[in-house]
Amino acid sequence: MPESQSARTRGRRIRCEAVWTTRTRPMRPADLPVVLQVNQANVPEVGDLDLDRLRFIVDEAAIALVVERMNERDPERSEAIVGFCLVLAPGSTYDSVNYRWFMQHHPDSMYLDRVAFTSDARGQGLGSQLYDTVDDIMREEHPEAPALTLEVNVDPPNEPSLAFHAKHGFVEVGRQISHGIEVSLMRRAVSPQA
Repeated sequence: MPESQSARTRGRRIRCEAVWTTRTRPMRPADLPVVLQVNQANVPEVGDLDLDRLRFIVDEAAIALVVERMNERDPERSEAIVGFCLVLAPGSTYDSVNYRWFMQHHPDSMYLDRVAFTSDARGQGLGSQLYDTVDDIMREEHPEAPALTLEVNVDPPNEPSLAFHAKHGFVEVGRQISHGIEVSLMRRAVSPQA
């Protein structure tokens, strides 16, 4: 380094800030331990799982996605899963009481079993982006399914999730008690292509 440059930078701290981007991609088997950690950090908003149960649900899922955060300046070392979702199609052997309710009352709909994000990834629009991706996949790969269904805890209430789903057009179509928690059973039509 020439002396003049060295003298200019000597004693200064050079800041190199990360440039974060996110991407949504299909879930891989190697992702499951991290997905399980994200899930467990969100109990009771999502159901409690162990790794075997998670594997079973992923195997049953028609759509299994993760949201990754990456540092554009160092992409090889910065990938981190910050969220995920699992969506089941009609005809699954999944034994969830909520899935079974929807298959009885709305048998042509897809069922979003769970969606969760790390605490530092919330409030950044990633949930909306993830749901847009789910809609895209449903339109392309499951055109026979006109709607997406899910449940949200109402007792105890999950206020952020209730507000998020209302904002995204979900309406309550029923209620039931699931594992001692009252849930709002919600449905919305797949959004039209943007």
